[in-house]
Amino acid sequence: MAKSMTAGKRENEKKRLAKREEKNKRKEERKSNKSSFDDMIAYVDEYGMITSTPPEENTGKQEINIEEIMISTPKKEDEVPVILQGRVEYFNESRGFGFIKDFSGVEKYFFHVNNVVTEIKEGDTVTFDLERGPRGMNAVNICLVKK
Repeated sequence: MAKSMTAGKRENEKKRLAKREEKNKRKEERKSNKSSFDDMIAYVDEYGMITSTPPEENTGKQEINIEEIMISTPKKEDEVPVILQGRVEYFNESRGFGFIKDFSGVEKYFFHVNNVVTEIKEGDTVTFDLERGPRGMNAVNICLVKK
């Protein structure tokens, strides 16, 4: 013997079948309204605007010579070496190191006795170059400024 359906179950079954039919209708409509590939293409003009029409041919195109393209940055030819000046703020002769305060800024640079060209002491005005060290910039080629 088959089970009997209640009125609520019958209504739910009808709704489910109606949804399935509606879904099949939409599927058939999509199949019948196949759009061509050309309808789906979008073009971008020279100003970045999206359009449905293809751009015009040869609109202000320039010919580029491949040999003229430079891949790297050009080298600086006449680079003037910068000579920095500063004052010896601290110098420990026994340990062989000190610090120089740069006149052009508020930076202090570490130096070692091995990088000193002439004899210096604390408070002297010196010229120096900079070199990157393991803990920052170091003063090298330190020379006493003649007064």
